[in-house]
Amino acid sequence: MKNLETIAEEIRLYFSAKDAAREKALRLSREVIRYSANAIRAVHRQEKVIAEQLLSSARALLEELVNDVLQNNDEFAHAGFVHDAQKEFAEASTTLAIVDGKSLPEPEALRISYPAYLNGLGEAVGELRRYLLDSLRRNDLSRCEELLAVMDDIYAVLMTMDFPEGVTYGLRRTSDAVRGILERTRGDLTLVLRQKELEDKLEQIPKKR
Repeated sequence: MKNLETIAEEIRLYFSAKDAAREKALRLSREVIRYSANAIRAVHRQEKVIAEQLLSSARALLEELVNDVLQNNDEFAHAGFVHDAQKEFAEASTTLAIVDGKSLPEPEALRISYPAYLNGLGEAVGELRRYLLDSLRRNDLSRCEELLAVMDDIYAVLMTMDFPEGVTYGLRRTSDAVRGILERTRGDLTLVLRQKELEDKLEQIPKKR
C-alpha cells in the first residue's frame, strides 16, 4: 500500500477545500439574511432609501455566494442555509416592491431559485399583514383593500403549485400559513371598515341642541 498516504492526502485536500467553501457559504448566507431582515424592518419604518441600500448589500453578497462558492461547489446550491438566504432576500425584495407599488422583481433578476422565490413571496404576506395593521393604527385606510387583494393574489398563485415538497422546499406549509394570515387580515380589515362606516353614519345624524 505504497500509495495509500498519497490517496489520503488528496482526499484530505479535497475535504479541506470543501469545508472552506462551505464555511464561506454559511457566512455569506447569514449576512444576506441579516441585511434582508433589516431591509424589511426599514420598509415597516417607511425608510425606503435605507431598505434599498440594505437590499443592494444583500444582493452583492448573494452575487459573491454564487460566483465565488456555488459555481465551483454546486452541491451547496441546494443546502438549507443557501435556500434560507435566498428566501429571506426574496421576502424583503417582494415586500418592498409591493409596498412601493412596483412590479414584482422576477426570480431570474434576483438570481435565486424558484422554490426560494415562492416561499419568500409567501412569507411576504405576513409582512404585508403587519404593514396593513400599522396603516390601520395610523387610521390610514387608503391602501388596505389594495394590499389585501395582493395577499389574496399571492395565495391564489401558491395554491396552484401542487408539487411534491421535495421540489418546492416546504411550499405547502408556507401556503397553509398564508391562508391563515389572509383570513385573519380579512376579518380585521372588515371589522375596521364596518366600524368606520358606522362612525360616518353617526356623524351624519344631526345633533340635538
